Amino acid sequence: MSKPNYILAMYQKMQRVPLGNKLFSMVFARKAPYFGTINPQVVDLRPNYCEVAFSKRRGVENHIGTVHVIAICNGLEMAMGALAEATIPSTMRWIPKGMEVNYVAKATSDIRCIAETDADAWGKDPNLPVRVKAVRDDGTVVVEGVIKLWVTDKPAKA
Repeated sequence: MSKPNYILAMYQKMQRVPLGNKLFSMVFARKAPYFGTINPQVVDLRPNYCEVAFSKRRGVENHIGTVHVIAICNGLEMAMGALAEATIPSTMRWIPKGMEVNYVAKATSDIRCIAETDADAWGKDPNLPVRVKAVRDDGTVVVEGVIKLWVTDKPAKA
């Protein structure tokens, strides 16, 4: 892309103002209201990469006191959505098509949700895999998987 798209430009601009990252995170989380259930914070956003963090607290715990995997999946989907918005060429559109995740360790701390794609993947095949993982404070991966996007050209305007 020759210039940053709207979401990426807004994120970069908000980084220069006090509490800008918190404000950006709150505004972006409103794109899908269920994102707000985890009180997410966008930690890093750039083309092909996004990291979202949220705290372990009672509202996201399951019956055994660890972070519920659905809360983690909400964070992973938010990271994927921000990555897609920050990366996709302006002539294209995307929609999630599926999510496959594996639970590989207990989520016993605050969580960082990371989404990544390869730069050369956009525009080649409409099936675009976004690699996702959730990581505990100690660096242990607790959830890993792929969110599949369907990426197509935007229809011509009438």
